[in-house]
Amino acid sequence: MGIIRTAIGAAAGTVKSGFQDQFLEAIEPEEMDAQTVFTRGVMVRKGSNRPTTDVISDGSVIHVYDNQFMILVDGGKIIDYTAEPGYYTVSNSSAPSMFNGQFDEALKETFSRFKFGGTTPMSQKVFYINLQEIKGIKFGTRNAVNYFDSFYNAELFLRAHGTYSIKITDPLKFYAEVVPKNAQRVEIEEINDQYRSEFLEALQSAINRMSAEGMRISFVTSKAMELGRYMADVLDTQWTQQRGMEIQAVGIASISYDEESQKLINMRNQGAMMSDPSVREGFVQSSIARGMEAAGSNANGAATGFMGMGMGMGAAGGFMNQASQTNMQQMQMNQMAQQQANMQQQMNQAQPSGWTCSCGASNTGNFCSNCGKPKPSSDWTCSCGTVNKGNFCCNCGKPRA
Repeated sequence: MGIIRTAIGAAAGTVKSGFQDQFLEAIEPEEMDAQTVFTRGVMVRKGSNRPTTDVISDGSVIHVYDNQFMILVDGGKIIDYTAEPGYYTVSNSSAPSMFNGQFDEALKETFSRFKFGGTTPMSQKVFYINLQEIKGIKFGTRNAVNYFDSFYNAELFLRAHGTYSIKITDPLKFYAEVVPKNAQRVEIEEINDQYRSEFLEALQSAINRMSAEGMRISFVTSKAMELGRYMADVLDTQWTQQRGMEIQAVGIASISYDEESQKLINMRNQGAMMSDPSVREGFVQSSIARGMEAAGSNANGAATGFMGMGMGMGAAGGFMNQASQTNMQQMQMNQMAQQQANMQQQMNQAQPSGWTCSCGASNTGNFCSNCGKPKPSSDWTCSCGTVNKGNFCCNCGKPRA
């Protein structure tokens, strides 16, 4: 029992009326959308002498579209399949044809595990598996995932939300291991609870792997492709080898930190900013300006406000002056250090390059300080007679000897 490829010229697009007359029935896939992973085949036209609806008559035609994998089953056992679009005739007298299409010969090994044993089929059906990328599968971490960030030198915790996509890479294995028994149609969300839990475990492993490699926590969002590869490695055994599907892509919509992690990050960033003396001085001056503004808008009158401000400034003035002096001193030191670095760079650039005389003495001038020989010219004469300055002759292109 198997299928035979029908001449492509006999039909195009849909089953034509003249083409229908040659077959007892035509089978088409039930409506399949972007989230459908599995659906049954339905009769477009029934034969007039069918003994039962569970038997596909010899000579019937099956239509397969692009990015679909059709399987012919009997009692749940696969007896033939095809991954190539076109029309196929059911033949009780032929052996399984197994049109691999985009899949390699390894698919036949899977077929040998689930094939039908051999008697006349009594309950025969057609099913279709979606070979397109199944996109838009949502995920979100239930609990915050720990992430040690060496930049902040702290154990931080983050939450991630987004979508991922899968692709069925071994449809026969997928049918045998993933599709529920006696199912007629399967949407990805109907079977995704278990796989989403495994996905989130792999996500945590992948995030921990990024942490171990020293990646900044703020870079995780921009590393979706690397994250997908990490997760594909983690899920390879469970999903690809056991279930015939794989992670295709991971899209992280948002990454957020828990409250304590956000406080640590803000504290670290504020400390980094305040280590700059110009920032500190700006903070001191703005504090004084805000105090004066508040004094001027005092409800008991500006005089009272400035009197209170004066008393406050008298108490804190010593600290404010000392802070400003410290800031100014550090800024001056930084400026002097920068000036010294610039001067040293200029001196290094102005210093003439050294050369070694034939007597062995090292020199920087135009004559040897030991024997008085002049500095050798950088010019050289090529074998063709041309005088050059570079490493290649400008006339014949020969390299400098």
